[in-house]
Amino acid sequence: MKRELLKFLAFALFMLLLPLPFRGGYLVNVLIFVGINTMLAVALNLLLGYAGQISLGHAGFFGLGAYLSAILTTKYGWNPWAALPAGAAIVGCLAGLVGFPILKLKGHYLAMATLGLGIIIYIVFNETVDLTGGPSGLSGIPNLCLGSVCFDSDFKNYYLIWVFALLTVLFSLNLANSRVGRALRAIHDSEVAARVVGVNARILKVQIFALSAVICSLAGGLYAHTMTFIAPASFGFNFSVELLTMVVIGGLGSVYGPFLGAALLTLLPEILRGANDYDIVIYGALLVLMVMFMSGGLVRGIPDLYRKVLRLKGGVDHA
Repeated sequence: MKRELLKFLAFALFMLLLPLPFRGGYLVNVLIFVGINTMLAVALNLLLGYAGQISLGHAGFFGLGAYLSAILTTKYGWNPWAALPAGAAIVGCLAGLVGFPILKLKGHYLAMATLGLGIIIYIVFNETVDLTGGPSGLSGIPNLCLGSVCFDSDFKNYYLIWVFALLTVLFSLNLANSRVGRALRAIHDSEVAARVVGVNARILKVQIFALSAVICSLAGGLYAHTMTFIAPASFGFNFSVELLTMVVIGGLGSVYGPFLGAALLTLLPEILRGANDYDIVIYGALLVLMVMFMSGGLVRGIPDLYRKVLRLKGGVDHA
């Protein structure tokens, strides 16, 4: 555990020092989205990577957190710091309620049920025009402030988002090494065997589903107060699939896999913008190749590739 903590501190220090040479600009804005996506990927990884329960509706929880915090602040005059936990609490309760019937399902039936939940939430965002602004979105969302310091620039928002992202990663690290984390992995390997050794699998699955939704909601609230404008298009089915891809590409059931997946899938489209009409083809081909040759995700694939290179180099030197 001490080694893991040192690794986390090195990671945290790197991320906190990263924007200093830039002091703002487009790259820092992109890294803000990497931080938000890291929170979302960590949340989904707790459910999918550890408990083995697939979800295609987490973009809906992300959107609920964003809209609840935005509505409470713009229409009811709440302080944003009070709206964030209030929205998270509401989303957590909702996820707990729907989790009991939904998590009785398994496999593709569970995927379809969560997909339906996400679509219902998306339709609500579009149809409740008086409350959410409908397809046109909701604007005028206030920035978060601490005393006289307002997070109203990319540089300030970077540190706001990454403090929350790092806390989320640290929470995931502690959970993975706890008794609950071991119980979740037991459910992932065999729910029947987990029940035999005394794990209340049904309750634990609902709890991790609700916890995952709460983290997504917090990320949504931060997104709303950082962007100051939200629209339903940001919380649709496509984004749920993108989140799932981040977790799989990064590495299921790992602490830093969600970050690697979020960083790759957020930065890669920006890097490929110069490829004109071929960017989507290159993007898709890279993802296919990674799934084929790095089935364990980046977090396991990169060390394996490094070891193979060393073996090849050693063989050449020996020859």
